[in-house]
Amino acid sequence: MTFNRRTFLGASAVVAAGLAAPMVRAQGKPRVVVIGGGAGGATAARYIAKDSKGEVDVTLIEPTRTYYTCFFSNLYLGGFKEMDDLGHTYGGLAAGGVNVVHDWAVGVDRDARTVSLAGGASLPYDKLILSPGIDFVDGAVEGWDLSAQNAMPHAYKGGSQTELLKAQLKAMPEGGTFAMVAPPNPYRCPPGPYERVSMVAHYLKANNPTAKIIVADPKAKFSKMALFQEGWNNHYSGMVDWIGEDFGGGNVSVDPAAMTVTIDGEETKVDVCNVIPAMKAGRIAELAGVTDGNWAPVNAADMSSKADPDIHVLGDASQQGDMPKSGFSANSQAKVCANAVRGALTGSKVFPAKFSNTCWSLIDADDGVKVGATYEATEEKIAKVDGFISQTGESSDVRKATYEESEGWYAGITADMFGASV
Repeated sequence: MTFNRRTFLGASAVVAAGLAAPMVRAQGKPRVVVIGGGAGGATAARYIAKDSKGEVDVTLIEPTRTYYTCFFSNLYLGGFKEMDDLGHTYGGLAAGGVNVVHDWAVGVDRDARTVSLAGGASLPYDKLILSPGIDFVDGAVEGWDLSAQNAMPHAYKGGSQTELLKAQLKAMPEGGTFAMVAPPNPYRCPPGPYERVSMVAHYLKANNPTAKIIVADPKAKFSKMALFQEGWNNHYSGMVDWIGEDFGGGNVSVDPAAMTVTIDGEETKVDVCNVIPAMKAGRIAELAGVTDGNWAPVNAADMSSKADPDIHVLGDASQQGDMPKSGFSANSQAKVCANAVRGALTGSKVFPAKFSNTCWSLIDADDGVKVGATYEATEEKIAKVDGFISQTGESSDVRKATYEESEGWYAGITADMFGASV
């Protein structure tokens, strides 16, 4: 399927149009609290408020007033986007009936069904939706922790870290070395680190053509591997040195003070080091007691937690089966969840769960590639039904069309998340 803003929003409208009219609860409005205002949480909040036509009280908890998407942030590093292009506010959601609270959720009392906020408030809920994104596993990369994120940025949460990495990239000396420590599976956006390598290479080719890129990777293979390696050979020949598991890519330590990376015992002085550590569910999921230590297991039919049927977990934080951790996945899961939650609270019709995902990546100007699939809910997990992927050797026209499709999707999903007025 080819995506643009109109087709993405049109598909959403078809889902919404099929929903039955809500049934008013005699005891007053049921209450839904959503934690996390990204692709999962913002979408779920918007759809529950919109489709219930005011019959459900929806509150979204999100600390930031401007949300910067992690997806498409690599294009900022490559010079294809400005930071303002990635920033979105919550006025459209508020206008659509969502009570938007800019605060940190710091606790969940599952017995009392309340959420505690850093500002001191306590919010009751009938259903709680968690979409907190990712946090990082302590000690995942020897020598690195969050106290080192200014010296060696992760830039895997959109915003200031992305700007910092771009500033470091621009300040690299002529002929300098950019290093990346890639994450182990599973992690947010499987092609993301390799699109980042491509965008860094694109910038360096134009501004610092004798610079080098080293990638230390604990994996033997990665998403779209053949496509990226073909693109690196075509566009950035000799610039990128990918060191996978078979060559010691998983045996890595860093020294942020000395700006060194040691790969399988060999120390290298670098000018910029992008450390992307192992990941886990955002902290509030752990505080709510719905994780297995890293991720939050959920039921595929409605994204409800296996630990608590009144809590649903979306997007990157969830352990759901075959879907990758991506913005598209979170948005797709949010619509299934919103339908199920509204049905449980108002008696409206609940449709069988179906999911989809596409991940686009830009390798060079007008050289876009993609991978995607459709999924269904089984008793065990969200299971892949079929899939597609770009092919090596595609024409420049096909690759340009793929990139343009990604631009249409970005416009569509952000409108779907935050409301058409954003």
